[in-house]
Amino acid sequence: MNTSPPDLAGGIASALETGLPELLLHFVTVLVLWGIGVAIYTAVTPYRERELIDRGNAAAGIVLSGAIIAIALPLAALLATSGQVIDILVWGVVAVLLQLITMGLVSLVLRGLRRMVEADNIGGAVVVAAAQIAVALMNAAAMVPN
Repeated sequence: MNTSPPDLAGGIASALETGLPELLLHFVTVLVLWGIGVAIYTAVTPYRERELIDRGNAAAGIVLSGAIIAIALPLAALLATSGQVIDILVWGVVAVLLQLITMGLVSLVLRGLRRMVEADNIGGAVVVAAAQIAVALMNAAAMVPN
């Protein structure tokens, strides 16, 4: 009977050897999806966030920040609950599309969104960011398997 303590260093090294590559693959996958989602978002909005932010427009910063967080939330849920890269890719694309659709719907509901953001309307920007984040939270919850 072996009564020696388990090899802690060996166990850690083994866990890192098998788990770290998979963790990095999953993490890089969601980072790429997140980056693509943010890039598409900034390309399809009716205003140029970066130019507005460079001029000190806080509303543009708030709306873009809401989108950045909103796209990340369901991807984070996928990262926490999905064991396969293909699941992360498929459902990650769905999550990003849902967030982009949300922005389109918010634009329809809040007529004059472009003017509002360009006029640095903080109140309106907070509502847009809140809507994006609220949908993202529900999206993230839907991504978690039962």
